[in-house]
Amino acid sequence: MVFDLSKDTKLHIHFVGIGGISMSGIARILMERGHRVSGSDRNTSPITEKLKANGADIYEGHSRDHIKDPDLVVYTSAVDQSNPELEAARKKGIETIDRASMLGLLMREYRYNVAVAGAHGKTTATSMVSLIMENAGLDPTLLIGGELDQIDGNVKVGKSPYLVTEACEYKENFLRFLPYIAVILNIDRDHLDYFRDFEHIRSAFKGFAGLVPSHGWVVAYQGDPVLMDIAASLSCNVITYGLNVGAQIAAKNMTFDVNGCATFDLYYEGNFIDGIRLAIPGEHNVLNALAAISVSRILEIDIDTVKTTLSAFTGTHRRFEIKGHLNGSMVVDDYAHHPAEIRATLAAAQNFPHNRIWCVFQPHTYTRTKFLLEDFARSFEGADRVIVTDIYAARERDTGEIHSTHLVEAIKTNGQNAVYIQGFEDAVRHISEDLQAGDLVLTVGAGDVYKVGEMLLKGVP
Repeated sequence: MVFDLSKDTKLHIHFVGIGGISMSGIARILMERGHRVSGSDRNTSPITEKLKANGADIYEGHSRDHIKDPDLVVYTSAVDQSNPELEAARKKGIETIDRASMLGLLMREYRYNVAVAGAHGKTTATSMVSLIMENAGLDPTLLIGGELDQIDGNVKVGKSPYLVTEACEYKENFLRFLPYIAVILNIDRDHLDYFRDFEHIRSAFKGFAGLVPSHGWVVAYQGDPVLMDIAASLSCNVITYGLNVGAQIAAKNMTFDVNGCATFDLYYEGNFIDGIRLAIPGEHNVLNALAAISVSRILEIDIDTVKTTLSAFTGTHRRFEIKGHLNGSMVVDDYAHHPAEIRATLAAAQNFPHNRIWCVFQPHTYTRTKFLLEDFARSFEGADRVIVTDIYAARERDTGEIHSTHLVEAIKTNGQNAVYIQGFEDAVRHISEDLQAGDLVLTVGAGDVYKVGEMLLKGVP
């Protein structure tokens, strides 16, 4: 069944796992469109409290009693199919769909959907695109995978036909979307608990690009040969970006300031356009900016708006976020949880003035740690001290096949200083005993490792 999500039809939609960053964003958009929203999650949070304050019915924990005859039940992929609310909905004959399918339905209500995909950089690139479009007066609806101060959260509901969202490849979720502009930042090995191999991943991204209509656009990173092979097979419009000769949108003459932020010359098809200055560090963010600039080119947004937006953009939370200073040292948190992301984060850190770089890494999921172990072990070059905490399970269960100590031993074989420390308090104590002025402490991972930096700054324990 295809539900009508227009404002003329009022539905009651229940979300199982409503506290997730994407689930909550979709719920907010639907509420703004006049639909009644209810939902549950294992625990309440600032996200669920904000939804409740805006009129949603929020339940803590999962129970079949929470299914009070909604028209539709939406569930996150982290929820097991034996969830009591899903079972109750099916017993009552209520349709249930996953989060990605719900977002795909929502996209039907917008004419120009901009979907940002890729193994790395989605949240930052989506945020850049979102703010450029917002500052250009396009009034887009925004759904971002991180907290952005400029919109006071991760979602903003506009009144135009434009929608901007991240497009995650996990379980091929993005194949349910309806992109007018599909941005593909990169293709890499990840989510190997679902994908059989790299060919399966490549096929998924090719399928995503193939969803774009002939009059639509694919924005593709020119430095990824697999992506370029996909782009060559498409019947829609394609615009490429990168640092190499041949990219339509290109950055040249890059320089970095004392905080690692880049200034570069922007070229379009070999012609100089303007100088661009970023307020977030790293070469990888130059690429994210070029992707956003490519979208602005398609939408005919003036370069002055682009320049002003990018020069003021200081990033989303948990993306090289400076948490504070302690006795002459700096504490930074980053969401990096893939080897390529760790390398990019540490490369950006090298451009900061520093004495030593501490990297406190919390592996994210057992399968990712297991399948990418050797790649992880080689990703900490540039870190003087590496601390590895317990693996953050997320949606998975510990089968005993992989442990953080395996990663520590692999890092040591590469001649680096690495140690396994189980508890956050012990990690803070270990750092405190040897922290020196000028040191840079990075907390890295997609779980709750940011707490280490916060505890260190507060002097705990």
